[in-house]
Amino acid sequence: MKKDLTVGSPLKLIIYFTIPLLIGNLFQQLYNTADTMIVGRTIGFDALAAVGATGALVFFVIGFAQGLTGGFSIITAQKFGNKDAAGVRKSIASSFILSFIINIVLTLASVALSGWLLHIISTPEELYDNAYKYIVIIFWGTGAAILFNLFSNMLRAIGNSKWPLYFLIAACIVNIILDYLFILYFNMGVSGAALATVISQITASLLCFEYIRRFVPELQAKGSDWKVTKHDLWEHIRVGIPMAVQVAIIAVGIVILQWALNRLGALAVGAFTVAQRIDVLAVQCLLSFGITMATYSAQNYGAGDIPRIRHGIRQGSIISVAFAVMSGILILSAADFSVKLFLGKNITDPAKIEETIYLAKVYLTINCSMYVFLALLLVFRSALQGLGNSIVPTFAGIMELIMRTVAAIILSEYIGFTGIAWASPIAWVGAFIPVFAAYFYIIKRLMRKYEIKKAMQKHI
Repeated sequence: MKKDLTVGSPLKLIIYFTIPLLIGNLFQQLYNTADTMIVGRTIGFDALAAVGATGALVFFVIGFAQGLTGGFSIITAQKFGNKDAAGVRKSIASSFILSFIINIVLTLASVALSGWLLHIISTPEELYDNAYKYIVIIFWGTGAAILFNLFSNMLRAIGNSKWPLYFLIAACIVNIILDYLFILYFNMGVSGAALATVISQITASLLCFEYIRRFVPELQAKGSDWKVTKHDLWEHIRVGIPMAVQVAIIAVGIVILQWALNRLGALAVGAFTVAQRIDVLAVQCLLSFGITMATYSAQNYGAGDIPRIRHGIRQGSIISVAFAVMSGILILSAADFSVKLFLGKNITDPAKIEETIYLAKVYLTINCSMYVFLALLLVFRSALQGLGNSIVPTFAGIMELIMRTVAAIILSEYIGFTGIAWASPIAWVGAFIPVFAAYFYIIKRLMRKYEIKKAMQKHI
C-alpha cells in the first residue's frame, strides 16, 4: 500500500499519514519503556537507574542510524514524488549498500568503546556493572535497529505508514513477553531486557522484509539496480550523513547532560530515567508530525509543487501545536500515577519513593510547558530536510548542543536537578530560532522561482 502525498487535501493526507506513525512511534518507544518499567518493578531501583544511565549513549549510536536511514528515505521520497520508478529502486540499492558499511563500523566501534564511554560520563559505581551488561548487548544489535529503520523509512517514503506500525506492534509484544521470560524465569537480569529488545527488533526487520518482498515491487531492487554509481551514493550521503550528524550532535548534548546528571547520584538518575520515559512517550505525536512533514515536503518538492508545500506546512504546524498543548496537560494530570508505574514493591523506603516522584514531576512540569517550541522545531526542521536542505538543520543541531551543554553544566551546578530539567527546553528554543527563520527565507525564494517558471510556461 502506497500513498501519493502530492494530490488531495493536504490536511487529510497529513492526518491520515501521521496517525499510523504516531501509534508506531509509541510502540517503538515501548521497547525502552517496557524494559525500564519491567526492570524497575522486578529487579530493583538501581537496575532501573542503570538502564537509564545508558540512554544517552544508546541514543547516540541508534539515533545516528535512524538519522542516516531517514536521510536516505528523503531521496527515495523525492524520486517517488517525481514518478521516477527506476530512481526509487536505485535509491533502495544505494541505501542498502551504505547502511551495510556504516553498520559494521558503528557496531564494532560502539561495542569496543562501551566501557570507556560509561566511565567518561561518570556512571555511578553502583550502576556500572548492570549498565555495561545492558549497553553491550544493545550495541551488538545495532544492525537490527538499522535494518528495521531502513525498511520502515523506505515504506514511509512511498506513503505507506501503516504496515511499519503493524510490525512495531508485533515486535513490542515480543519484547514484553521476552522481558518477563528472560528476567523472571531465566534470571538474566538487565542482560535479558537488552536481549529481548534486540530480538524484537530482528523480528520487526524480518516482518518488514517479507512484506516488501511479497507486496511492494516498487521497493525491490533487482539486477542492474544494484549497479550504483558514485553519483548515486553521493546523492544519498549528501542528505543521509548530515541528518545522522544532526542526531549525533543532539546526542552529544544529551551525553553531556547525562554526565552532569550522573554527578547528582543514583536517585537523580533513576528519577530522570522515569520522567524521561514518560516524556518521550508524550512527544511521540510531535515527532510523528515531523516525520510526516519531511515525507510530505520531499514528495511535493520532487513534484515541483511549492505552494502545496507551504500550505501543508502551515496546517501541520497548527495541528502539531494543538497536540503539544493537549499532551502537556495530559501528562501533568497523570504524573503521579505514571511515575508510580515504574516503582516496584522492592522499593520500600517511603522517602526514596517520595523524592523520586517529586524530581520526576519537576522534570515533567518544565518540559511540558515548552512542548510548543518542540512542536514547531520538529515541523520546520523536517520540512527543510524534505526540501533537501541539510545545512540549516545541522546548524540548528549545533545550537541545540551548545544550549543543552551550557544549561546542563551551569544550571545543574547552581540549581541541581531543576537545571538538568531545563536543559532540553532551552535547547529546543535555541534550535527553533534559526530553523524558523531559514524556512521562511527558503520557501519564499522557492515560491519566487515557482512563480517565474509558471509565468514563463504561461507565456509560451
